[in-house]
Amino acid sequence: MMDTNPGLREVDVSVSINGTQVSHRVPARLLLSDFIRDVVGLTGTHVGCEHGYCGACTVIVDGDAIRSCSTLAAQIDGSAIRTVEDLATDGELTPMQQAFHENHAMQCGFCTAGFLMTLESVDPDGYQEKEQVIDLLSGNLCRCTGYHNIFNAVCSTWGVDS
Repeated sequence: MMDTNPGLREVDVSVSINGTQVSHRVPARLLLSDFIRDVVGLTGTHVGCEHGYCGACTVIVDGDAIRSCSTLAAQIDGSAIRTVEDLATDGELTPMQQAFHENHAMQCGFCTAGFLMTLESVDPDGYQEKEQVIDLLSGNLCRCTGYHNIFNAVCSTWGVDS
């Protein structure tokens, strides 16, 4: 028999999120961003444009930065996910988080998690030229800082001459 309403179908999703195993039965069309925020309750991942353009929803899945607003939760079944909540350990900021703080690389903070997860997903050795850092940062949007302070935070952490 044909499924006449596939949007109402549910699927089981089991993932490791920030090192904790999580399993839920969810609608087949549930976005990963909604799974992380509404089902799991981790609200550090923000949803801005809902088209994958702004980067605020960036998380790391199996080592790669992805846009969680344009990925279905069902697509990541069996994967390991990292969100911004996984960066600081016992209240101790990562060097990049500390650099964001010291360089005033955030104002409203809405885009910060996406930037941090994008930066966490790459090897800094591949970004030792100013232009490479600019290119990497261009995948995320910030409407407050004009990128200058974000750029300075990254360069100071990675030892890039700005």
